[in-house]
Amino acid sequence: MGISLSHARYEEIKQIIVDLFVKYDVSCVPVNGFELATKMGIKVIPYSAIPESKRWLLLKKSEDGFSVEKNIGEWYIYYNDKKDYGRINNTIMHEIGHIVLDHSEDSELAEKEVKFFAKYALVPPVLVHKLELDNPMDIADIFEVSFEAACYAYSYYKKWLQYGSSEYTKYELTLLDLFQGIS
Repeated sequence: MGISLSHARYEEIKQIIVDLFVKYDVSCVPVNGFELATKMGIKVIPYSAIPESKRWLLLKKSEDGFSVEKNIGEWYIYYNDKKDYGRINNTIMHEIGHIVLDHSEDSELAEKEVKFFAKYALVPPVLVHKLELDNPMDIADIFEVSFEAACYAYSYYKKWLQYGSSEYTKYELTLLDLFQGIS
């Protein structure tokens, strides 16, 4: 069955994302993981920048990408630039999640948290609602995520509609204020 996060932890992660967006002035869709990483001082390096003779080591570590702290507070994200943009952007946001959530080791819990982090950061349900999107294809187009990611985001949006409060949370109001220029 796997590990699950508490409602409180989901809420905490959402607030962390919104605080990050406020701090680094993220206010348009699609949310760009490269831009956010750069604003955070994280160096983002494509696998193709590494000599071909050593690239296999990167692929052995991860087919998609990974983050590493080289000196205290000096973060690097390496990513497979042979993937499509939606997958790459998700990978960058996933790795930002590891950094921001201060994960020091790989675990099932850490992966669960960063998968949610990336999903929520790239496609917040309150913005899907604001844009009145009602299918995964439109979500994929507007938020520039893969169709698979858009299907997950749409499913999450429907749950958000069904089980969410009839009033926006404080962090959702902050998101709506930050992204007020989108329509």
